[in-house]
Amino acid sequence: MNVPIVNRSILRMHVAAIEAKHPLKIVGLLPRVSAGHVFGDEALDILAKKKPGLSLLGLCEAERDLAERLGRLVGIVLVSGLQGREAEEFPRIAEGV
Repeated sequence: MNVPIVNRSILRMHVAAIEAKHPLKIVGLLPRVSAGHVFGDEALDILAKKKPGLSLLGLCEAERDLAERLGRLVGIVLVSGLQGREAEEFPRIAEGV
């Protein structure tokens, strides 16, 4: 698997701040290039569950906020947006944060 190496304690701290600010629940890290809209070898692809009140703009803000905190690009994939094979595989292969 091609999951980027990241300091988990720092990641958890920033994830908690993002979850407090945005209606998301971060589920885990996905292998690189799982979020097709984010490019870069150091980018993080994150799997999240949508909470009531999350808009597309809010999702973009959460990506930007987390990217600024971590100093690297972040792509958030929503569990609710998965279909077919990805809906089965992504939740199973996501590494817990």
